[in-house]
Amino acid sequence: MNGAAPAFGRFIAIDWSGARGRRYTGIAVAECAAGDGAPQPIAGPDGWWSRTAVYDWLRTELAREPALVGIDCAFSLPFAVAAHGLPGSAATVFDLWDAVEEVCADEPDFGGGPFAVHALHGAGFWHRGPQPDWYDDPHRATEWACRADGLGHPQSPYKLIGSKQVGKGALAGMRVLRALRAALPGRLAVWPFEQPAPGIGAMVEIYPRLFLKQTGFGQRKIRDGTELDVALAGLGSQPLGLAGTVSDHDSDALVSAAGLRWLAAKPQAWAPPGLDDTARRREGWIFGVGMSGS
Repeated sequence: MNGAAPAFGRFIAIDWSGARGRRYTGIAVAECAAGDGAPQPIAGPDGWWSRTAVYDWLRTELAREPALVGIDCAFSLPFAVAAHGLPGSAATVFDLWDAVEEVCADEPDFGGGPFAVHALHGAGFWHRGPQPDWYDDPHRATEWACRADGLGHPQSPYKLIGSKQVGKGALAGMRVLRALRAALPGRLAVWPFEQPAPGIGAMVEIYPRLFLKQTGFGQRKIRDGTELDVALAGLGSQPLGLAGTVSDHDSDALVSAAGLRWLAAKPQAWAPPGLDDTARRREGWIFGVGMSGS
């Protein structure tokens, strides 16, 4: 980036899921416009979102109007492990996405599960039982930076154990990102692998805990409308005014949409000190992490 933050008129945040099935309570979508208006939840078809429905909606919306889109999933894998199954030392994240698609092409709804059990690419994943002797919990630099910032401890995408696992969601997200780039040639940049430009949409990896931490909620989930409005106020947003219970998936998406708008205006978010060539070409970066350096 040249020191100036790119401008967007629309901000979309997606709480993501890598689960198997046709529709998921774990996917939520919210958006807001430039300014300080409250973000709004976006209902999926028939009240539910699938990954295919998210892809279809984003493809249509981004073709109609550029937006900054944040998805709560890893856009890549730690390349110290992933590179073993890719073609040569010059492999980039796009080679990884191609490999995921080749392995998972027959899996419905952009599922990524087959990659994690593939004879070659799946060798680094911990699937079950006690931690194997060979498993060293690989992480990307941005995940270490997230810890250093006190924002939490993102799970390794190679750890497919427990309720907090993120690997299958990441693999599904990579398939969606690849498909969107193919469907919108020259109209979409996936940061930091590509730089945003005027008049096109951009997609970034988000970590909702970053925005909740900014608003004082720390590790707590937001589950009612009053708390949601407190968090939105901390991100420069007008209140949404919802009454009663709010699901944590909806609150994550709503807070993240306002957070994206708040964060996107900061030039340092687009050029954190730790964003080196490996991150730009291979591993990606969580938007807003590591802005001050160490």
